[in-house]
Amino acid sequence: MPRVRQEKTLKLTLIGVIPSGILQRYFQYLKLERSYSAHTLSAYCDDLEKLLLFFQEEDIDFRKVTLEQLDRFAGSLNDQGIQARSIARILSGVRSFYRFLTIEEEIETDPTELLESPKIGTHLPDVLSLEEIERIIEAIDVSKPEGIRDRAVIEMLYGCGLRVSELCTLHISDLFLEEGFIRVTGKGSKQRLVPIGQKAIERVREWFVERMKVKVKKGQEDYVFISIRRGKQLSRISIFVNIRNYASLAGITKHISPHTFRHSFATHLLQGGANLRAIQTMLGHEDIGTTEIYMHVDRSHLRKEILEHHPRNIKKQRDFDM
Repeated sequence: MPRVRQEKTLKLTLIGVIPSGILQRYFQYLKLERSYSAHTLSAYCDDLEKLLLFFQEEDIDFRKVTLEQLDRFAGSLNDQGIQARSIARILSGVRSFYRFLTIEEEIETDPTELLESPKIGTHLPDVLSLEEIERIIEAIDVSKPEGIRDRAVIEMLYGCGLRVSELCTLHISDLFLEEGFIRVTGKGSKQRLVPIGQKAIERVREWFVERMKVKVKKGQEDYVFISIRRGKQLSRISIFVNIRNYASLAGITKHISPHTFRHSFATHLLQGGANLRAIQTMLGHEDIGTTEIYMHVDRSHLRKEILEHHPRNIKKQRDFDM
């Protein structure tokens, strides 16, 4: 076994979810029976690691995993900003692993038989109205410290347009609440300053009162959002599950994820008249084209902008007023 793949297999074993013997047999199966190249085997290692970390975070027995839990795993990949094509490849690797477990009689039935891959294309999440966002926030039980935290989480996702990964890695030292800005580390470790509104500032400060009561583990002290039970950085999966639960309590049937709030943030800004370049900067998009596609620009809004601001139309309106 090449050294790089040996190291990756060892890394998977150290996660502690699947016995090393099964993992070694699986990669031998891919190499000998499926004739996969070293590059493909390395990619399968990387993809399987994502699944095992999900199992670890959710305390799932790989032999007893359900279709619903695998669907949640797929949703968490989308929530991390992974493209549909990459998610489809990862899920293909998951199916391969469970087919192998079935062949080896490690499990009786294959839980991935009905697991669907995302449609390849430019599908975007649903946009929430302001009223729907308020309903979700109102569904949170703020008599509990988790509720105080989760209300702040949603206000940050919607009020600042953060990716869930950016929110999870946000540090206390990144907050400049008096100045009304936060420092966000996005894709490629690129940093940007994002304005934070008064409502979100209030909710974060309320969370900090509760956070002071949490026994935070060593090395986790600077994370803004902490798991109250574990005293560690709040995970993407936890945020994903919590938001789904609150949406359900609010009676909202749309497919909701943390990314939905980012999408709603951008769409509402555009509809309110914000400059596209400013939205691009706040979202951390390198290409303005990504911002245009991401927000599936409201044509009626663009027409209104042209009618109100193009010099020809302004002149005609002035002549009419005279």
